[in-house]
Amino acid sequence: MDKLDHAFDAVAAYFRVMSEQTRLRIMHAVCEVEKPVSQIVEELGATQTNISRHLNLMHRSGVLARRKQGHQVYYRAADPEMVEICRRVCNRIAAQLDQEKPLRGDLLRLMPRPKRRKRAARG
Repeated sequence: MDKLDHAFDAVAAYFRVMSEQTRLRIMHAVCEVEKPVSQIVEELGATQTNISRHLNLMHRSGVLARRKQGHQVYYRAADPEMVEICRRVCNRIAAQLDQEKPLRGDLLRLMPRPKRRKRAARG
């Protein structure tokens, strides 16, 4: 295997992480704000076991970061490039779906842009 094949394998593995609907929904849940596992489970309406399996895979791949506080485990997006890729793909799909039905707003809310911090006034 040459270097290029190795690089393509790594890229394919990177995209495979987000090739499952539950993992896309998890990214949507945590793309702006860190959340505990229990809140992610509640928002997605899936089982704790299923969500935990996906969270662990996403953490191992470097897409999500986690921290433990007491008995709670919190997850957040760790890879801003993956968030941006998801956002761009959602925008693209929303534009295509807009021609069929006005779903663009719903899809755009899937990956909202982080709020910009206000700059301090100079005095």
